[in-house]
Amino acid sequence: MITQVLCYVAATSTFIAGILHLAIIPMFFNIMPMDVTIFFLVSGLSQVFWVIPVVKRWNNLWLYIGIIGTVILIIMWLVAVPGSGHQVDTNQFAIEVLQIIFIICCMLIIKDRAALKVNNDRV
Repeated sequence: MITQVLCYVAATSTFIAGILHLAIIPMFFNIMPMDVTIFFLVSGLSQVFWVIPVVKRWNNLWLYIGIIGTVILIIMWLVAVPGSGHQVDTNQFAIEVLQIIFIICCMLIIKDRAALKVNNDRV
């Protein structure tokens, strides 16, 4: 039961973060270089796609890839925005919080699956 709730929270958080990444494109399309536009397009679509493996409960490899990809996005943001002295706006803050929620939920899902496997092996 708890894993099901975690899956939906993880899926919702990555979906909203992905939509917010995609929303950046039309907001700043005229001032963003094409490579930055492509970055936001790919990262946003990837996060929206990641709803499928989480909700369908694909194996842990998908969760690990999602965690690693999200950590990379957070590190890139830390370097590019606050690390460069730029101000953090509300949209950026929301995206980062949602990504952290996704990571935590995925780690808890993996932990719960491991505990369930250990308990099933004992029986």
